[in-house]
Amino acid sequence: MTTPPDMTLLQDHVRSACHPLPAPYPAYVLFFSCSDGEERASISIARGSSFDQAWQTGMEAVLTIQRRQSGRHRWLRVDWPTALQASTWAELRDVLNDTKRNYFRLGISLDDRFEIAFQEQELNANAMLYGGNRNVSADLNEKNFLLYFSSRFPDHLPPDFADDRVIYPFASTGAFFDGTTVYPLHPSGLNAGHRIIDKLDVGQVTSLIYDASEFLARQVSPDGRFVYGYHPCFDREIGAYNTLRHASTTYAVIEAYELTCTPLLREAISRSISCMTRDLIVHALLPNGRIAAFLVEADNEIKLGGNAVAILALAKYASVFNDDRHDELMERLASGICFMQDEKTGAFRHVLTFPSLETRQEFRTIYYEGEAVFALMRLYDQLRDDRWLRAVELAFGHFICNNHARHHDHWLAYCANELTRHRPEEEYYRFAIDNIADHLDFVANRITTFPTLLELMMATRQVLTRLKIDGRFTDLLNRIDPGRFERALEKRAHYMLNGHFWPEMAMFMRNPRKVLGSFFIRHHAFRVRIDDVEHYLSGYVAYLRYLHEQESREDASQNVSGRSER
Repeated sequence: MTTPPDMTLLQDHVRSACHPLPAPYPAYVLFFSCSDGEERASISIARGSSFDQAWQTGMEAVLTIQRRQSGRHRWLRVDWPTALQASTWAELRDVLNDTKRNYFRLGISLDDRFEIAFQEQELNANAMLYGGNRNVSADLNEKNFLLYFSSRFPDHLPPDFADDRVIYPFASTGAFFDGTTVYPLHPSGLNAGHRIIDKLDVGQVTSLIYDASEFLARQVSPDGRFVYGYHPCFDREIGAYNTLRHASTTYAVIEAYELTCTPLLREAISRSISCMTRDLIVHALLPNGRIAAFLVEADNEIKLGGNAVAILALAKYASVFNDDRHDELMERLASGICFMQDEKTGAFRHVLTFPSLETRQEFRTIYYEGEAVFALMRLYDQLRDDRWLRAVELAFGHFICNNHARHHDHWLAYCANELTRHRPEEEYYRFAIDNIADHLDFVANRITTFPTLLELMMATRQVLTRLKIDGRFTDLLNRIDPGRFERALEKRAHYMLNGHFWPEMAMFMRNPRKVLGSFFIRHHAFRVRIDDVEHYLSGYVAYLRYLHEQESREDASQNVSGRSER
């Protein structure tokens, strides 16, 4: 029988951090949330005139809950209100209408005694304030509210949602205990609900990469296809599939494997690559007599970006595993990309139909073009065939003429970084600077986690480093304040932690184990999809390399300083 963890650490922390509420509210209100990792957290509200009274009541409830849970985790989270104010449903509806969906970050008590109350995590994890993906703002979902209410408070009458009914929105803070360590949690606000991390270090980022990449590896089935994603509030699997995202996710997992080298990832990569090359790629004879290859969707769409990310995955596989078996296939995929490029203007057609290869859609998304040129650069780096470099330079002429830098595309940033390695010319450097120069405030302050912004910053940072070493184009360097750039980069890297399924966040979902360690998109009802996780993962992989570079520079500086002192 497992020995129950010692709660003293948690009790001491909560006692020191929790302060009594003013009258007429109960002096101490503690929310005890318990999960074994298999089921959605069970929650008990403990009230008392003293801290010890509330704590004792809460711990009795915790022991009862834990006796009926069978999973291997003993996650316990304790939250307490820090401020509250009487309001009405009408006033709340007005607030929700001005709040981005899933970004209402307060709890709600239906009475001033906290007999019936819901934490912010409960409200959002049960879609109680989510009106669907067509509503840009939060919305009181009475149906979902009543569903959760009936399971949470089965012995109480359902709430009255009349406009003038008084309710009590409240701010809160808390702590999470995993049986060993107490993690103080961010208070109400944009960072609310997850552990406080003051500075991202190598160990922390490495842990994020392990967790996210192993989550993705667990999604790869024996036939090599991914489980495409989940709606975790109700543990619903996303039934669609997208071969482009299969390939791009495989690329991100290989990036992670290069750092972690875990057998789980290696086996998943092997199955995914085999599926892609065996089942998802077709071959076709082009009018010029060349044989091309295309990544094809289930509806026979050929996407420019699909061929691109297939090359990225195969090129990364070849580099990391020192395996050249797919060289010919990559060249055929590149021929497919060039077939979609106008030989005079450099522009691309975005979507074709297989097997006719007729144009289905001239333009779909700016991302396809960045993916295409980045893939051709990676293939050029691998095989040194000038055809692919010429195609990229032709495309960049089109991008520059049409001011594609205004899109601030992370894929174009990746490509500009690769292109300036081989062609360190002013026009390409200028494009890379234009791609970010007026975008730093957006990077720093965007309310959504928007993980591709970190990718954009990490790729551009490499360009800036090379530009500084080059020394020829100081006017370009002067367009970006280095301190402001670094602050925006760091702020984005930290803000993305709000999209991670830490145990203290996952425990409120219907099946915590399934999404633990992954990343989510809050405004899509905490959706977890392989491509969402992929972009967080690629951003943090690049950020970890950056942290290692910083450590190396600091070590070198200390060594030089030490020698000087001697």
